[in-house]
Amino acid sequence: MQNIDPDTMPFDDEELEILEAYKNGKLENQPVSDQLILAAQETLKKNKNINIRITDNDLTSIKLIAAKQGIPYQTLIGSLIHKYNSGILKEVA
Repeated sequence: MQNIDPDTMPFDDEELEILEAYKNGKLENQPVSDQLILAAQETLKKNKNINIRITDNDLTSIKLIAAKQGIPYQTLIGSLIHKYNSGILKEVA
């Protein structure tokens, strides 16, 4: 994974507030629990392969977005599915 320069990333207001607090030393570094590390590791496990059919235009768009983010397009697709499944990404009516 590539290194991200926080000074060149577009942030929303909440992210900017967190970044400022970090830069000003207002955030405390707390150890991460073993349980949280295990949960993160389980989340990253990939144990199923699937085949899907999508349009050439959709695949091209996904590949361009993934390239801009510096990640493989399969990772982006998996992330979108996970976000939708967990309720983070919602359908707009």
